[in-house]
This record gives sequence, structure tokens and C-alpha cells, in this order.
Amino acid sequence: MASFPQQSTRKNIRNSPRSPASSTATSMKKSGKKGGQQLRSQTLQEAKRKGRMDRSHGEEDVILKLQQMNLNGDSLTTETGLVYDERMTEFFCIWDKSFPECPERVTYVMEKIRQYGLLERCVQVQARAATEDELLLVHSQEYMELMKSTQYMSEPELKSLADTYDSIFLHPKFYECACLAVGSVLQLVDKVVSAEIQNGLAVVRPPGHHAYWEKMNGYSMFNNLAIAANYAKQNHGVERILIVDWDVHHGQSLQYIFEDDSSILYFSIHRYEHGEFWPHLPESDSQAVGIGRGEGYNINIPWNKIGMGDADYITAFLQVLMPVAYEFRPQLVLVAAGYDSAVGDIKGEMQASPSCFAILTHLLMSLAGGKVILSLEGGYNLQALAEGVSASLKILLGDPCPRLAVPFTPCQSALESICATIMAHRPYWKGLQNFSADKPVELEDGEAASAITKKEFAEVLQESVAEVFRKLPSERTALVYDERMKEHYNMWDSQHPELPQRISCIYAQHESQQLTEHCLRIPVRSATEEELQMCHSLKYIQTIKSTVDMKARDLHRQSDEYISIYLSPKTYDCALLATGSTFNVVEAILTGKAQNGVAIVRPPGHHAEKNMACGFCFFNTVALSARYAQKLMGYKMKVMILDWDIHHGNGTQHIFEDDPSVLYVSLHRYDHGLFFPSSEDANYDMVGRGEGEGFNINIPWSNGRMGNPEYISAFLRVVMPVAYEFGPELVLVSAGFDAAQGDPLGGYTVTPEAYAHMTHMLSSLAGGKVIVVLEGGYNLTSISESMSMCTWTLLGGTPPDLGRMKTPHLSAMQSISNVIGVHRKYWSSLRLQVTEPVAEDTSIQGVTPAQKTSPSPEVKSAEGKHRSSSELHMSPCTLSLPASPEQTIKQTDGSLTFHDLSGSSEQVVDDDSFHQMNLTPKSVMPTELQTSEQISGDKEISDKIIASSVQIYVDQEHLQKSTVVQEPTEGIRATVELAKSLDNHKPAGQVTARMQSVGQRTEEQVPTDQLPVGQGSVEQIPGSQENVEQVTAHTVSVERLSAEVESITISELKSKEAKAREVSPNQSKTTPFCMSESLSSVPVGGARQKVKSNASVSKESRIKAKEENEILPVAETEDKAVVSNPVFQEKTHQECNVNSAVSDPQEELLGEATGWSNVLRSVPFCQLFGNDVSLESGTLYAVTPLPWCPHLETVHPVPSSGLNVLQTCSDCGTERENWVCLVCYQVYCGRYVNEHMLMHGLSTGHLLVLSYTDLSVWCYGCESYVHNKVLFEVQNTAHRLKYGEHMAGFN
Repeated sequence: MASFPQQSTRKNIRNSPRSPASSTATSMKKSGKKGGQQLRSQTLQEAKRKGRMDRSHGEEDVILKLQQMNLNGDSLTTETGLVYDERMTEFFCIWDKSFPECPERVTYVMEKIRQYGLLERCVQVQARAATEDELLLVHSQEYMELMKSTQYMSEPELKSLADTYDSIFLHPKFYECACLAVGSVLQLVDKVVSAEIQNGLAVVRPPGHHAYWEKMNGYSMFNNLAIAANYAKQNHGVERILIVDWDVHHGQSLQYIFEDDSSILYFSIHRYEHGEFWPHLPESDSQAVGIGRGEGYNINIPWNKIGMGDADYITAFLQVLMPVAYEFRPQLVLVAAGYDSAVGDIKGEMQASPSCFAILTHLLMSLAGGKVILSLEGGYNLQALAEGVSASLKILLGDPCPRLAVPFTPCQSALESICATIMAHRPYWKGLQNFSADKPVELEDGEAASAITKKEFAEVLQESVAEVFRKLPSERTALVYDERMKEHYNMWDSQHPELPQRISCIYAQHESQQLTEHCLRIPVRSATEEELQMCHSLKYIQTIKSTVDMKARDLHRQSDEYISIYLSPKTYDCALLATGSTFNVVEAILTGKAQNGVAIVRPPGHHAEKNMACGFCFFNTVALSARYAQKLMGYKMKVMILDWDIHHGNGTQHIFEDDPSVLYVSLHRYDHGLFFPSSEDANYDMVGRGEGEGFNINIPWSNGRMGNPEYISAFLRVVMPVAYEFGPELVLVSAGFDAAQGDPLGGYTVTPEAYAHMTHMLSSLAGGKVIVVLEGGYNLTSISESMSMCTWTLLGGTPPDLGRMKTPHLSAMQSISNVIGVHRKYWSSLRLQVTEPVAEDTSIQGVTPAQKTSPSPEVKSAEGKHRSSSELHMSPCTLSLPASPEQTIKQTDGSLTFHDLSGSSEQVVDDDSFHQMNLTPKSVMPTELQTSEQISGDKEISDKIIASSVQIYVDQEHLQKSTVVQEPTEGIRATVELAKSLDNHKPAGQVTARMQSVGQRTEEQVPTDQLPVGQGSVEQIPGSQENVEQVTAHTVSVERLSAEVESITISELKSKEAKAREVSPNQSKTTPFCMSESLSSVPVGGARQKVKSNASVSKESRIKAKEENEILPVAETEDKAVVSNPVFQEKTHQECNVNSAVSDPQEELLGEATGWSNVLRSVPFCQLFGNDVSLESGTLYAVTPLPWCPHLETVHPVPSSGLNVLQTCSDCGTERENWVCLVCYQVYCGRYVNEHMLMHGLSTGHLLVLSYTDLSVWCYGCESYVHNKVLFEVQNTAHRLKYGEHMAGFN
């Protein structure tokens, strides 16, 4: 791919896929440092020393992995191959000179490619004819011989044979040209797979995607891409191939050929019109998902109306194809590139512009390491065809994407088709299961969801072509960096996270990977005071300026006025340099000197408010750059700010919250408002105000360590759809890399590869005008590799494979759904109305819903056999995932059956598939959240518990071959009894009782008074002696269940916190400040503690205060005793007092001067970060166990028989990493072996488990380690058996 056409002599740059985790990483994950140690008081120096040790040790794994990444080298080919042979123009329709499939199609395309100067930029690949053996990879011997004989037929014979097929003409040269077309595509396959070229375009005819294995169809003789796919598998060992078909006609033959093949994922987006459009097949509908092993690997998006445009096609890619493709992980992408869906094509009648095809090509280039081959199929408006092909070729060559025309509004019919496809494929793909059942949007008066704007063909084409082929800058990427920005440093603490070395390490990495050689170096400058006033008050600017002449003590006192800030004599100068240098990059981009840019600057800026420094930030660099861009252009140009720093950019949000010219999107750790900056302004419901309403989008993460799956899902479902609809003219990225794996403050696991993919997606916006500006990130290795990956991508590099991604975290799915629910009224691209599947009668034993469909006409298959559409695409699936989380589980004949409690479906899943499902324990209701005394009289909480009673039953004998359903666990029994006792709150009405017996199931409405109190549904399972009572007063999804249970638990914790904060009359106000408000609010290197917002301040008050530019009270003052947890307070309060009493006054003063709060004297260093590091990352900077969790009351005493710390897994017998359940005391292996303990917790609701490896305790419900005195007995028993002595300090 000719990424650097202007500087071809420069060295190529390369990235190799990351290697698997090493044995070192594995041993670290299984080491004893999981945070199960007793908490103890520490001095400030001890905390710092421990922090340095933890930081160094934790980086080993990340360094070991990242050092194996190599972005430089000479082996990467970045060239694009183009194959064409004039001999393919020698055949035509003898008896109809006006036949649409004519030689002019390819000659016009090649003429346009030459006109735009694209041909000389390509590697011209020699065409060849396919051999007979290659043709036999798909077609039959008899058929091939018949086609070969057409070379010698007369015109009447040719016409007579052609008439036996559908939409076919024949010519004596047809066979020869068809062989050339196939062979040309195979030439590209050889060169792309062997890395001689990066990607390729085959300008060939005749088309091929309609050709059956034994007959011609739809202008096609041989199936070019089907042969290419089988050829790649047979000759090159390619295991997974994605075929994308955007031709306006459904490639039904491609579908038939691969419908039972799980190694080929076929995606087609085509005109259908409920079967009225050619080829008039029911298999062209969304319900055709493949058969046998290929079930789920055939994806159709059928357009049921004409006029589909850019927004419709791109939305289909973002919402369906890309999530599935990331999960499928193709090694090669083949595109059936038909341009009869282009605007102006008389056969397609669609409105896809050349810009649209450019964007679609760009999206596909993020897959398979950029190994993408486009093969020409249809397209019958010569001008639209040529422009569309040229636009795709420019992207293959590495040119930036064009801007899309506005408005970008997917039509209602397109959204309905996309939703139908999502529903059909939810059982098969994890990436499609995080769609909630949305309610239709009530549109404002005058708004028509299905309106399709129609422009004259010439006008649309002219506008798109002008944008696609606009003049490009002479340089690709501008870069700014200056060593002087390192002069801002913490004078008293060399280990402060915001180190000067952050930028020097990043720049050194760029140099070592030879990235700087390909960049245009931009000179630095300082911003002026006048420029700073675009976002900051003059008084605040002068205050920071005054620090230049301050002494050290005065600097500390001034920094103490802000939150998490340190000051030095050079702070002001460095902040001016960071801002002014970024201005220069903006100017270089907007004046056409470079296409995109990178700013390696510090200090960061996105926390800085109009009149206040905050969170290591002084001047809001990115916000000022947006205003500078608008000032430079002379109008309020549309700017998008994407903030992927793990901390919410509170300053940026507040500056632009009433401005519709700036779209601010932030993905950040939130933890229900407990993570810095600890403000409710970071929640999803803060959408902006006034004219800016809807232009502020927060995607807050809570309850989990997020990584690649969550960030990619958020980009595909929210960020990119809204961004395309907004249509920015410039994209600024607040690129904090503290969400990267190994970061000590973030605790998330985003990889450098994921940052490359996010950058790649953003590069399709604003005509490629994207500027990446450094914000946070505190692991020097991670930030260096991550930002280098962003620069590599901006330079035109292909994003590397992300590896196998897990299902996005349940709470992340809920957060994304919350964001969509709030913003869909502002953005039409978010209005997918995905509904739950309609309940079906699945009473026939052994038949899944996929097998039971409404009768359909018989159709003829590719093999010529007559079979119904249900036989074509509705065979049993052995790899299907549950269509809905509301399910019970039972086992029949060795396979698991998921039974939907809502009565919608029943699906069979084999054991291997079940292990890969990554079902989260949050689908099981935590037991006994509150006692009846706690919630007595509280109707709201009781109703929540009743509504959240969802049980998952599995046979207690570890899924043996049986149909007996396990009875509810003790915790569930308690919930049922509680629900019964509170059932008097339920109004009289109807509830559903379901009765199931062999061969039948019925649903009937039974009056409430005729059922036992609290009963919602009853099932009779063959082999069971009695019915199992289940409370299903409300059937809810896992997302809703988690949210409701979480809200109950959080409210209880907040209640306890509130009581703990009350200061008794006898308590002195000078009580030492020994605990932070929450573990997530402990300061990290700032002059003040990180604080959370005052819950008493209402949303309306915050908005009013912002309008008046006021700062609301956000925290308790330091003279108050703030306690995060009563249990922890009881253990540490006395120690805190003792520590404070004996502390050295000089050391105390030094502690203030370092910028670290006194709270560190009593809190272990691991609590500074307020998080656990993900097990997947293998890094152990700090692990903070919960001092209390709501599931502790489920712990049972140690059995009289005692423990056996050498016991093997009860399921698989492994001796590796076994855990014991603290409820039933059964032993199973952990998640890094065979996940049997995870399955046990899922099936029984037993959430607390103890590791026999290091004696730590994990809670599946809270997703955290737990350290509480309730656990000491069992931990000590295991310790005594394992080491022959009691735990240290055990009483």
C-alpha cells in the first residue's frame, strides 16, 4: 500500500502481531500477590518505596510483551496490486448490443484510473487464465466441459444454450475471458497472502458471484471469489476468509456454495424488496443464516426499499459486519465489489456515493492485517461505476477518506432491515448480543424517520468526486515535540506519576521505530495570553503566570488550592509550550501542509476548567486547539473531540457543553461517580445544555476492568455512528493512555493494537484531518507503544490483529445501552429498534427454534435439489449462544439446553461451546442482599428484589446426562421466601403459568389468587418428582437485573458510608484524616485528594452554577473524618491515631511539599489507585481487596471434615489452580484452566471462592478480591494445612 507516495525512498515500517502471553506472565497471574494480605498502616516513605517496587515489578510483563512488537523493518509491503487484461473486452452479447454487461464497463474504469494518476501508483499484476483444476475447486467437471464447448458453438447454438439460464448471454470468447477473470483474482490472492503486496484490485469481467457450481446465472459463468476462497484455503492454508458482497444483487450462489462452511463468513448487503427484486429468493432474506456447521456464517442485510444511501450502508457495516468480523478474525478479505448500488445505476436504484465506497473499503482494511482484495462484479452506469472503483482504489493506496455529504441519516427501512439481521444472528455472535430491546423513538413534529433525500445524479456524483479527489497535502503526518516541556516536574517527589520522562520515552520510541523519519517536524511556540483567554479567564491565567517567581513553599501552597496539582517554576512556560505547539499542528493541518498530526506534549490539559487547574492539567490544550481552529478558519467549523483518557475530561465538557459546533465524546472509567474526577457530570445522562444539548456524549465504565472488547464495541455502536452523522471538519483526540494495560492509575487492559484500530476508525472522519494530542498515561512502556501505534496508523499503517476478544463486560453493555437510550432522540443513527424474538412453540423434542419456521415455498438449491427455505438455513446449531439472557439451563444427551424464561426460545449448545460463552456470574442474582428487617416497609426495594428473581438451574451432579433440573440454592430460596413475605405489595392481576410435559407446552393466564403467593411460573420436567417454584413476576434481562441489584447494593453501601461519616459530639474536629471518602478517591500525586461530588447537590444546581461560572462544593474538608467503609474503619482508625501522634513534624511538612496527601500515612500504597489490575493483563501494580461485600453472609463454616488443600478439580481432575467454594466447599479449577469454578458459580449462585494457590478470596458477584474477618477462619485453616502454621496475626 503506497502509504508514502511522495517519499518512496524512506524505509518501510512494519508491525508484527503480538505474541502470546509468556510463561512469566502466566506465573505472575498465579503468584501469591493477589492482594489477600492483611491491611496495615504505612508511613509515607514506606508507601512510596512499595509503590516503586510494585511499579517496577508490574512492568516486567508488559515490557516482555511490548518489546516483541516491531514497527520498523523493511519486510512490510505497502503496495497495492492491480490486475487487468484487455482480452476481457473481447466478448459481448451478439444478439443485443445494448446488453448492460458490456466491454465498456472495464475500459471506462481503466480510463478513469489513468486519468486520476492511480495506475502508476499500483503494482501492475500480470493476468493469467485459471487452470481446469482451479475451476474444479467449485464447479463440476461436466459443467466445465460444457462451458469449454461454447468456444466452438454457432450463434444460434449459443443463444439456445443461454436461454436455458437466467440472465445470460454467450459468446465464443466468453469461456476464455471467464478463465482470465478467475485467474486474475487468483494472482492477487497469491501475492497478497505471500505479502508481496498489501492489497489488490481486480478489474475483471464477466462477474462471478451468481455462478452456481453447475450452471450459469446472472451474467456469470465461473464464481470468481468462491474459487479464490477455496484456492486460498487449499494452496495457502488460510483458515478464515471473509467475503463481503456489496453488489446490489444478492450473491445467492456464493451463499449456497459456502452455506455449510464455518471457515467462510459471507456478508451480503443487497436490494430485496421482500423477494420482489432479482433473484427473487427467500434465502436472500435476513433469516437465511447458513446450515449445518455453517449456521451463523451467512449474513444477509436485505434492503426492502430503493434509494438506500451512504448512511444506510455505513450503518449496516458498523452495527453488523464489523462486530462480527472482529469476532471472526478473518485472515483474508475478499470483496464482491459490485457498483450497481451506486447513485445513478439504473438497475440498482440506490444512492451510494463514491465517498461511501471509500469509507466501506477503509473499514475493511482494519481486518486481516489489511489483506483485502476487491474483485469487480456489477455496475452498469459507466460514470458511477468508474468513480466508485477509483474511490475504492484510492483508499487501498492509502489515501485519506473523503468527508461524507450531510445529512447522514439512515432511513427507517434500512434500520428495520439491520435490526432483523441482528435478531437473526444474535444467537451466533457475541458482538451482536449487547443490543437491548429498544422502544421506538417518538420523533419530533415534522421529523420523518423514513425520509430519503433525493438529489439529481449529476449533483450528488459531482460533489462526492470533488471530495474524493481533492488535492492532498504533500506530507502525511505532522509531529511536534520539544524537550523543554520536561522542565515541569515535581520538585519534591521524583516518583510522581506525571513524570517528565513520559514525553521523552514516547519520542524515543518513535525514533527507535523510525516513525519520526516519515513525519513532518513542526516547530514549537508558546501560546499567548490572548489565545489562552479563548477558554480561560484572565484572572486564572495571571494566577498561574505568577508562579514563575514563587519560592518552593509558595508553590506548594498555591498547588494546594487545586485538585491533584503540583507546581514548579517552569510549569507556566511548559503549559504555554504544550498549547502553542498543538496550535502549530492544527495550523499545519488546516492550511494543507500535512494530512494529520501528533502532539507529544505535556502537561496534559483536559481536566483544566475555565478558572481552575485540576488533575495534573493547567490549560486545556485540546479545547483551546478547537477554538484556535475555528478562529483560524473564520467561522465555527465543526470539531469533534474524542477523549479516550481513562479519566473524564471534565474541563473540556464544561467548556463546550452549550456549543453545538463541538461534539465532545468521552470514554472513561466512572465507577458510579467514585473514580476521579468523581463527578456526576461524567455520567451518561449529561448530554449538554441549551443549544449544545445532545453534543456531549459520555460513555462511563463501571464495575469491571475494561479492555479492547468494550472500547471497540463503544466505537462501533456509538462513537462512529454519531461522528459520521455529525460530520466534523476536524477531529481532535484527547489521547490519554492510562486505560492501557499496565497503567498504575487506570487498571484497564486496552492494548496498543486497540488504539491503532480506534485511530484507524477516526481517520475516516473529517477527510482524514485527525490530530492526536497526548493527555494522561503513566506506564512509560505502555504509553510509548500505544502512542507509537497511533502515529503508525496515521502514517497509513494497517492496524494489527486484535486477537481473540472476549465478550464485552456486562456492565459495559449496560453503559452503552444507557448512552444509546439517552442520545437516540438526538442522533438518528442510534435508532435501531431491536426487539426480542417472538415466542415459539418448541414442544417437539429435539427441535430448536431455528428448525421451526413458517412454511415457505420450495426453492431449488445450488445442487439442484428441491428443499424448503427452512432446510436451507435452519438446521441445528451446535455453537449457538442464548438469544436472551433470561434462561434456565438443563442438559439432555450431553448438550446444554438454554430455556428462555420469557418463553421465546430453546437452544442447544454443546459442552465446548458452553466453555467459550464467557457467561458472567452477574446473571445469577446475589443471594440475600438485605435482611427482611433492613427492607421491611421499603416497598421500592422489595419490588426490585421480586422483579430481579431470575434463577439459573443446572443439574447438581455437574451436568451429567440427565434432564433433572437442580432445585434453587439456599440463597434463592431465601429470596423466594422474602418475595412471598412481601407479595402483599403486588396488585391483583394476571401472572403467567407455564406447564411443560413430554411433547407439549402451553401458556395460559391464571388469576393471581389461584396460585401460591409469589409464584410466577411452573415447569414440569420429565424425571422430576415435583414442580419447582420460580418467582418470575417480572421477566428481566441480565442487564436490567445487574443494574437493579447493583443499585440496591450501592444504596446500602452509601447508607453505611453516610452513617460512618457522622461525627459524634464527643469527637474532636481535629481527628486525624485517616481514610479517604472512597478507595477510588485517594489522591495520586496531586496536592489534594481526589474527591467525589457532593451527593446533595442536584443536577439543576450544577447546571445553574455552571451558567454562573461557580464552583460547587465537591468534597468533605480535610478537618472532617471521612470513612469509606465501617469495617475498614474499625480495623484502622486506632492505628491512624497512633501514627499521627508519633509522626515527625518535619516529615509531615515534607509530605505536604511533595504534593501527596497525609492520607497516605495510613493507607497502603495499593489503595492509591482504587482498583484491581485485570487478571488478563498479568500486571500486578496494586490489587485492592474489598473490605466488605454483600455476599459475605453466604459463607458457611468450615465443614467438620475439614479442607483438603491438595484436592483436585471435581470435574476435570486437574491439580492446577484449584479453588474451593465457600458455600458448599466443592473444589473446581480456575478460569485459566478449564473454568469449572466459574461454571459452578454460574449454576449455583455461590459467588465466594478461596484459592488453594495463594489463599485469596474472590467474589464473582462483586468481581473483586475480598478481605474480611468473616473469611479468616477458612483462610487460616487452609494456611495451617498448607504451611503447617497459623496465619501471621491470626487470633
